[in-house]
Amino acid sequence: MSTYALTDSWTMTRRELAHWARQPVRVLVGLVFPVMLLLMFGYLVGGGRGVEGEYVDYLVPGMLALTMAFGLEATMIAVTQDLDKGVIDRFRSMPMTNGAVLVGRSAADMLQSALGLTAMIGVGYAIGWRTHSGVTGLLAAVGLLLLFRFAMLWIGIHLAMVAGKPELVQAVQILVWPVGFLSNAFATPDSMPGRLGTAVEWNPLSRTATAVRDLVGGPGGEPGHVWAAVVWPLALLAVFFPLAVRRFARLSR
Repeated sequence: MSTYALTDSWTMTRRELAHWARQPVRVLVGLVFPVMLLLMFGYLVGGGRGVEGEYVDYLVPGMLALTMAFGLEATMIAVTQDLDKGVIDRFRSMPMTNGAVLVGRSAADMLQSALGLTAMIGVGYAIGWRTHSGVTGLLAAVGLLLLFRFAMLWIGIHLAMVAGKPELVQAVQILVWPVGFLSNAFATPDSMPGRLGTAVEWNPLSRTATAVRDLVGGPGGEPGHVWAAVVWPLALLAVFFPLAVRRFARLSR
């Protein structure tokens, strides 16, 4: 059964990758937008409050984490369009493993996220960001970032099926912005009002950003945050992955 599940999921992944060839602009925008944010905050809005050391060394890990939270609308719209056009109903009528469509969609998104991270890291190096813990620390940081993205992705997939319509995705996507900006991506929680700073510290995105800073040896990194950056995404996955699969299974019943 596991072999069939992998085969079905890979078939759905190839379907999503085929869309890249037909919609290259959408893929390009997904890669360029976070780079524009990095350059904007690095050069136009730079100088984060409470940061000790080079701001670019603090900013880039925060932007990498922020990028993993943003850009979910492409996946959410794709899921709702398949629902709205009856594509998923046709897939569910075939002898296909339950959830393979969602796994294929998530695999394609993760591939694009990996490409986006590569582009962001390259731009970060171009503007002066440096890691201080070698390749091992950088790879561990990338692993944490992709784990956070995977958790956010399944939240997005579940919310997309709850929304059901492409036009409702934008309203749901707005919920991501408070998560992104109520974080330590741009400034330290110590520089914020008490209650706000506490909320920022507990933000899963902040935990990931802090852990990444620690792994690459940058300012703002705090030892001991890696475990929280692992536990938070796993906890979110434990909730939203089964919710998404269960809701998919109940479609058209």
